Amino acid sequence: MKVIENAVAGHATVAEASKLLSLSVRQVQRLKRRCVPGEVDWARHGNRGKSKPWRVAERVRAKVLQLAAGKYAGFNDSHLTEKLREQDRVPLSRETVRRILRGAGRASPQQRRGPRYRSRRERRPRRGMLVQTDASREMWLEERGPALTLIGFQDDATSEVLAARFQLEGEDTVGYLQVLREMVERHGIPLSLYRDRHSAFQRNDQHWSEAERLAGQQNATQLGRVLQELGIAQIVAQTPQGKGRIERLWKTFQDRLRSELRLAKAKTVKQANAVLGQFVEAHNRKFAKPAREAGDDFRELEQKVNRDRLFSLRYHRTVGHDHTVSWGARRIQLADVQGQGYAGKKVEVSHQLNGEVYVWLENVCLYQGQAPLEHAVGLAPRRPVMSSRPKPKKKRLPRIYTLGGRAALAVR
Repeated sequence: MKVIENAVAGHATVAEASKLLSLSVRQVQRLKRRCVPGEVDWARHGNRGKSKPWRVAERVRAKVLQLAAGKYAGFNDSHLTEKLREQDRVPLSRETVRRILRGAGRASPQQRRGPRYRSRRERRPRRGMLVQTDASREMWLEERGPALTLIGFQDDATSEVLAARFQLEGEDTVGYLQVLREMVERHGIPLSLYRDRHSAFQRNDQHWSEAERLAGQQNATQLGRVLQELGIAQIVAQTPQGKGRIERLWKTFQDRLRSELRLAKAKTVKQANAVLGQFVEAHNRKFAKPAREAGDDFRELEQKVNRDRLFSLRYHRTVGHDHTVSWGARRIQLADVQGQGYAGKKVEVSHQLNGEVYVWLENVCLYQGQAPLEHAVGLAPRRPVMSSRPKPKKKRLPRIYTLGGRAALAVR
């Protein structure tokens, strides 16, 4: 203001004022024509106090705030922006939605933590080289239903969710077998699996039988046996950060999927799995990345393989003299095979995921029945159970006292 006033009064030339203010000569001349000595209003911008022509209309702002507080309560900024564009035909950018929410005093539902230094493990170059798996038990249905466990498999090279499933039970063998079979039948067999030290995958007890000591390793769990037969190498993560990609996937699911379940008003595990299927397809289209190298390392499972028997709980038993096998609290009477006896031979009891029970003598079926499938963790082969009953005390022998070489009374 002082420079323009000096130029109006003739104490400075237009060129000098232009150089001091870093303005063009024409702009300085315009300011000289507007200058009113002793006042300040002439220096204010002409649009001061006026709304911008690109400002979002008040009715649109009110609609965004109403939807964010009601229908889309708990959605993060990016997720809310997508829903506004897809479902409600409100084409706003994420930054505009963020400004509207923050201006109204609505904080983001995302909780940010301070950064920590960690080195990133490079992705595998091809799809199917490495698959990560984990489970997350949360109140996915919030107050509308019970707690659920989400089990999933994710490709390391592309971040594609290969298979996922909700179940009422906790993280267990049966759940992993069901999701593993879904992934193998849909995509194929991966080369390796990155997993944690959960007892469904490995034995965590200190009991070693004589045969295990001779072999130098403990017998595999039910799930570990299936992975070995499929030829899937197992990589054990020592910390949750080791399998950080699937941990970040659960963070995304706990935010976006929980909101989608709320939007769909899902109350049961069946409804939750229906929403999950649609959500995974949309998630893969949006977030999956192309692999660095072309090609697919997934291997196809041979058609001749009995899938129901492969992905089942299997127990080895010895046939009794009466041609029965003991399986839990049951005694299974086996069928006659052409009048030939097979007492003392080893058979396999296969409890399939659909509840059917088969007894196999190599590839000959000796029994078929039904039994409820119980979800259990680990399901390692049976091992000796130490009795908790105290050992019986030994009888004390009577003490014989002799008097002068003659037998005396026995004293206990």
